[in-house]
Amino acid sequence: MWKLLVDLNPVAFQIGPLAVRWYGIFMALSFLFAVWYMYGEARRRGIDEDFLLNLSIVAIVAGVAGSRLLFVLVNYPEWFIRDPLQVLKIYQGGLAWHGGLFGGALAGWWYCRRKGVSFNVLADLGVPGIALGYAMIRVANIFNQEVLGRPTDFWFDRWPAQPIGTAIGLILLIRYFYLKRKDLPAGYQFWSFVFYHQLLRGAVEETVREMPLVLIGYVVPHWGLGFFTIAQLATPVIMAFAYWMMRQTYTRWRRKFKLA
Repeated sequence: MWKLLVDLNPVAFQIGPLAVRWYGIFMALSFLFAVWYMYGEARRRGIDEDFLLNLSIVAIVAGVAGSRLLFVLVNYPEWFIRDPLQVLKIYQGGLAWHGGLFGGALAGWWYCRRKGVSFNVLADLGVPGIALGYAMIRVANIFNQEVLGRPTDFWFDRWPAQPIGTAIGLILLIRYFYLKRKDLPAGYQFWSFVFYHQLLRGAVEETVREMPLVLIGYVVPHWGLGFFTIAQLATPVIMAFAYWMMRQTYTRWRRKFKLA
């Protein structure tokens, strides 16, 4: 199985000197799905079309910028001083999930606040695109032969980190549509997605993923489980903030419901 995965070509096709990679295709498809879903649901709620299209552009550009900046900051901080142009070359190096989520959400919040539109409502509508995007990018990582699992003595030799990441995205996507049938306050879906994504990534995906370890830096013999990566150390902080936001949105909603 792993021989088959290793032999996959990261380039889908070429147009002259331009190589179109599977990673870019999957990312573009995830953006298209995210915009299509949010646009359709938001229009049914009477939100202006031009606002939605502008918001999509702002969030996508900020998300890509944030993911690149965090990747460079964590892995190659010297680029900011020695080779600033390398920071802009997103086709060389990589992107960081947390930076993309933070950058896109922060820019979306700013734009919604500027236009007087509820950020919480649109953040909830963005969850399916984020969840599916995470799942699709992990598939793209297989083509790029990256985000590998740690070696283990189990029969599969190496943990399937990319399929595990894809499963996390799909599980959270299914969870979104299950909760969509319930009466929940605006913003709850988004913050609960952040909470459970961090829980699953920190406890499962990061544990089996081959990443540099910090602090204790311990790998469980034979099992191939590693502690602690930078993402694992950041997980409790992010989960605590997401949980606080979940409680805030729910408390305000309940208070408003009682007053009504």
